[in-house]
Amino acid sequence: MSPAAVLAAVGGLAALVGGAELLVRGASQLSERLGITPLVVGLTVVAYGTSAPELAVSIRASLAGRPGLALGNALGSNIFNILLILGLASVLAPLVVSRQLVRVDVPIMIGVTALTYVLALDGRLGRPDGLLLLGCGCAYTAGQILAGRRRTGSPDPDQPGPAPPANRWPVDVARVLLGLGMLVVGAGWLVVGAVALARWMGVGETLIGLTVVAAGTSLPEVATTVVAGLRGARDLATGNVIGSSVFNLLIVLGAAAALSPGGLVVPTHALHFDFPVALAVAFACLPIFFTGHRIARWEGALFLAYYVAYVLYLFLSAGSHASLPAFRRAMLVYVIPLTAVTLATVTLRSLRRGDERR
Repeated sequence: MSPAAVLAAVGGLAALVGGAELLVRGASQLSERLGITPLVVGLTVVAYGTSAPELAVSIRASLAGRPGLALGNALGSNIFNILLILGLASVLAPLVVSRQLVRVDVPIMIGVTALTYVLALDGRLGRPDGLLLLGCGCAYTAGQILAGRRRTGSPDPDQPGPAPPANRWPVDVARVLLGLGMLVVGAGWLVVGAVALARWMGVGETLIGLTVVAAGTSLPEVATTVVAGLRGARDLATGNVIGSSVFNLLIVLGAAAALSPGGLVVPTHALHFDFPVALAVAFACLPIFFTGHRIARWEGALFLAYYVAYVLYLFLSAGSHASLPAFRRAMLVYVIPLTAVTLATVTLRSLRRGDERR
């Protein structure tokens, strides 16, 4: 692989992270002036800002005729968001989960994942599918903002202190615009580097999108969620991950499908493996979030272990490794059933404790 491709990939990641940082800072300050609650800021402004790299990369990949990279980036980012980012943040500091996330936003994320899977079953996400996803994304965003508007004169306990000075809005707007520009440039560089990396390694672009590009474009979510969790900003930490996952499917994948002239071709292995994994990961949030409305350290460690197993499976499968059948058998026969029984037991105990308290 040429040094130019390596520099393009590294420079693209740097521009993406720097642009996302500027975008999040500017947008967060502007949202404060509009009087939006912290959870809604995490679910919309911060989540969408940190997911802007995924949006830029998937659109550029779609327009360049790289559907595997666009699809793998969106699905891989969701799996990365939940298993690795939530897992890492909760291992460092157990996260308390808002009741709204458990009752409303996680079910929405599950429904959105299922809807996208159903639309992709025919082997293609066409322009009508993309427009449908975009419409659902706009409706979700509007609903969050309308539901999260603060009542006049009612202070927000999660965000004490005075609002940002009103005379600094030009600075925030400039941050947003500069951040968007860096994201567009960085996305182009990263796509070039990622395609060269795929060719050099002899693996498919979907695999690169699911791993290297997905992890790279999710770096803003990693920083935001971990820092927010360590500082006790639970709504920002968990809202960022759940909001980003919804955004990746509705807006990122929807825009990529709508803008692509022939739509996004969905590979067979994505239908048989990657989509089911993304759906299973979304479902896994419910029992873990139900257990006392918190993500304990052991649950975070479980998420991290599953992400390691997922990436290992991807690379064993790509190389047709001899140990792949044994690895698959161990996961299906022992690890996954044992985890399901453990989570079911913990959930039932939690529900029984809740009934006893009533």
